[in-house]
Amino acid sequence: MAAAAFFDLDRTLLRRSSALALAGSFRERGLISRWQMFRAAGWQLLFVARGASHAAVQRGAEGGLRILAGSTPEEIRELVAEAMEPVLRPLVYAEPVRLLEQHRARGERVYIVSASLQEIVEAIAADLGFDGALGTICEVKDGRYTGKAVRSLHAEAKAEVLREVVQEEGFDLAQCTAYSDSHTDLPFLEAVGHPVAVNPDRALRRIAAERGWPALEFRMRHAA
Repeated sequence: MAAAAFFDLDRTLLRRSSALALAGSFRERGLISRWQMFRAAGWQLLFVARGASHAAVQRGAEGGLRILAGSTPEEIRELVAEAMEPVLRPLVYAEPVRLLEQHRARGERVYIVSASLQEIVEAIAADLGFDGALGTICEVKDGRYTGKAVRSLHAEAKAEVLREVVQEEGFDLAQCTAYSDSHTDLPFLEAVGHPVAVNPDRALRRIAAERGWPALEFRMRHAA
């Protein structure tokens, strides 16, 4: 039975939050106000401090979806495509790209699983050569986002979608690998046979040490 590798996005593949990295692009297109951009900067500081609880992160993500209300998926895809080279690619770590290639060389499929918006995750996954992308899905009515989540990939929901993919594709869960930086992703890491902590926060570093999980430090910038 085949295996797969599942990578978290923010602070695992990228050195910072993908959605917050795009705040400037949203502002330039008039999709968010100057106040909302300052608020996004505040959230970035919270992420950098690594002190955000699961509930706080989820509230921030839900607030981000509300900002999308009235925009179209096509506008977001265009924005992400334009920002890929100047904004997102410089944030990609080299180490996970090498790991991606190693998993592919073993015949394993590779996925990004993230609480970031599906359209953002899809674009990054396609650019880096992943087989699939699983992100938060925002409700669309009459061609525009409503600001409400249809699927929000936080905590246990992230593990659930991983298990769904494993079941649909016939992977051996015990042979699958998951990579993440945050203790809020503990259910996601626990779902597979080979959990790996990456640039772990303090809580995840302690858990990884207690359970004998590998803990990797990603530092190098990927040369696009």
